[in-house]
Amino acid sequence: MSYIIDRLEGDLALCEDELKKIITIPRSQLPDGLKEGDIVMEKEGVYTSDPEETARQRKEMRKKLMDLFE
Repeated sequence: MSYIIDRLEGDLALCEDELKKIITIPRSQLPDGLKEGDIVMEKEGVYTSDPEETARQRKEMRKKLMDLFE
């Protein structure tokens, strides 16, 4: 299952799953250095970052924003 970090609040990360449901994950369970908008993958209770998917989604969102202003 993949999640996008919606926001960080103290020791918690509020993340959106593939079905747009918000879940709370303790930051201690996530890799260091993650920030809002990053994609994390969960497999068997272990969370890992997905920098390739994060970059792909950020590029897609930038394109959508640019298209709005053209």
